[in-house]
Amino acid sequence: MTAPLILSTIAMASDLLGGVLFLHPAIARMDNRYIVGLASGVVISATFFELLPEARVSENALFLATGFFLFYILEKVVMLHSCGEKECESHTLGWVAAVGMASDNIIDGIGIAVGYATDPVIGVVITLAVIIHELPQGITTAVLMKNSGFRLRDIFLTLLLAGIMYPAGAYLSRYIPEELHATTIAFVAGSFLYIGVGDLLTEAHKTFNIRVVFSVIGGALLPLLLNLLTG
Repeated sequence: MTAPLILSTIAMASDLLGGVLFLHPAIARMDNRYIVGLASGVVISATFFELLPEARVSENALFLATGFFLFYILEKVVMLHSCGEKECESHTLGWVAAVGMASDNIIDGIGIAVGYATDPVIGVVITLAVIIHELPQGITTAVLMKNSGFRLRDIFLTLLLAGIMYPAGAYLSRYIPEELHATTIAFVAGSFLYIGVGDLLTEAHKTFNIRVVFSVIGGALLPLLLNLLTG
């Protein structure tokens, strides 16, 4: 259990790092589409090449679909996504969205731990995907909370709460029996498919930009490279 907790703690740091990066004026003003594009490539590639082969899709298709549509509903109700352009400046964020963002990280923490138990490489790849897609979301959260009138202390408290959900999820995974690991991975794969395609990829491509395309492809190659290096 030690390794998944370490990985989930590293993932926790990505939420806080997003808030720290937000404090830099240049980062707060920058176009995040390249980071978002890179994140989408990593998440989608991790889903196709690492999660789905372990998900027993023919047996767990219902859980795959449930993960996808649950995160679709959560994102639409919470109205929080990784802004790739300046639209973050015109939006606000309430406590419901902040809590929603924190709670969905429990699933990522469970995914890291169960993935690691299935194959350590899968756990590391899931952690990489989480870190890369949480960085722009952490920046987004900080921007939106500032626009909503939250104090800096409250912003970092929210990001800390969101981050703690990763180790919490990893700890809770110990109560998931081994025979349900494939089912859990299928659910996480469904959530990653929505995050990668429905959120990150669409945000990165509000307008066409060939450099964003290269960012997506580069991100997709990272899990494959990691697998090659560890294989």
